[in-house]
Amino acid sequence: MDILLCLLGIPLLGGLALAGVGHRAYARNVNVAFSLGTFLAACVMTAQVIDQGPQFIWDKQFYIDPLNVFLVTLTAFVSLTTAIFSRPYMRVEQDHGKMTARRMRLYHSMYQLFSFTMLLGLTTNNLGIIWVAMEAATLTTVLLVSVYRTPASLEAAWKYFILCGVGIAQALFGTILVYMAADKVLGSEHATLLWSNLADIKGQLDPTIMSLAFVFLLIGYGTKIGLVPLHSWLPDAHAEGPTPVSAVLSGLLLNVAMYAVLRCKVLTDGALGTQMAGQLMMGFGLLSVVVAAFFLSRQKDVKRMFSYSSIEHMGLITFAFGMGGPIASFAGLLHMTVHSLVKSAIFFTVGHATQKAGTQVMSEIRGLIKINPTVGWGMMLGVMAIAGMPPFGVFASEFLILTTAMREQAWATPFLFLALGVAFASMLVRVLPMVFGDTTLKALAHPPALIPVFVHLALGLALGLYIPPYLNGWYVAAARMLGG
Repeated sequence: MDILLCLLGIPLLGGLALAGVGHRAYARNVNVAFSLGTFLAACVMTAQVIDQGPQFIWDKQFYIDPLNVFLVTLTAFVSLTTAIFSRPYMRVEQDHGKMTARRMRLYHSMYQLFSFTMLLGLTTNNLGIIWVAMEAATLTTVLLVSVYRTPASLEAAWKYFILCGVGIAQALFGTILVYMAADKVLGSEHATLLWSNLADIKGQLDPTIMSLAFVFLLIGYGTKIGLVPLHSWLPDAHAEGPTPVSAVLSGLLLNVAMYAVLRCKVLTDGALGTQMAGQLMMGFGLLSVVVAAFFLSRQKDVKRMFSYSSIEHMGLITFAFGMGGPIASFAGLLHMTVHSLVKSAIFFTVGHATQKAGTQVMSEIRGLIKINPTVGWGMMLGVMAIAGMPPFGVFASEFLILTTAMREQAWATPFLFLALGVAFASMLVRVLPMVFGDTTLKALAHPPALIPVFVHLALGLALGLYIPPYLNGWYVAAARMLGG
């Protein structure tokens, strides 16, 4: 109980504190300090669950199990490294006049509150609170995306708010339908929205209501994931918001929305006894992979290109969980982990590159290897990792997904290979000139924060070579909970 209070209380307190002092020079360090405290609390919680098993907290309102405990640690870790990256990045933005004191205060306070909403959504046992957390995440990220106050950023934030607002309304209706189905079985005297209670009686839930509920939940939370055709907010939000926001959107928000879908899929599978939920997820996932790959090939803005890469990878993860089974679910969980690490590292390098070039247009960014070799090599290695080159972890997870698809969903395999090939070629042909091309630009004025880049890439590489026993145990246990 105490450690959960720390896990949720530290970012909440950080948001309130930085709302008062977030404009001061030392606020960047305060932001990192609160993020570090949250990460340490997450590590302690993870150690407790590994040692003692799943835990109910606060009258079963919160539940920590193999499906969410390492996602909590991953979320806290990426929040910490992004806060470290944002120290020099946001200082440069302030020097360039893009960030005022008031905007810095808004950025720092909303950053901590965003972390709080993500952790709340992951740890709660109540499907209603998950919905509240996702809605709160929408509000905080709208303010983060619009923080520059340019016409383009305000348009992107408004588009994000409208589309995700409509999506989250669909998720609310789906949650109400789940409540209706549970109330018939449990009655009003029981907590009918606690996931653990629902999991115990999932076989007794009305299949008609649950099938309809899952459609609304998948559409609602799928909007937050960025599944095609619900994805159009995501490229704009990435392109117009600060780069640290792009990193946490791709590395954290999409995972938490996927986590909400998986919790609902378990209930739907138990109620229906069919593959309806999995088939819907495979359809949306495959469509997202193919469409995102071809849209990715047409981009000129570097942040938009990598945002379509995020849509592609979340589509692949959705397809994997839709197939189900021990190997596909294991691969989906591994892919969620390595995608979060590698994609956030890429956005870190993109942030430094675009600041130096003064543009996000890829044709105008050249010679990163000469401007700063570590930025150049960081971007090159990151692109190789996210494109699925061995021995990075993305290769391992994609290999498992593709081989499972060949065996169980052979019809989809050509589409997956085509889309992954197009995405690989499109990214490589654009990034090579950015890294190795000729340039007249001078070296960066401020030393970039590159430790987070290479820590993330090192972890992504390590997970392609060796998965630690604790992490492997989590993947196996979580895949078993998902029906694998």
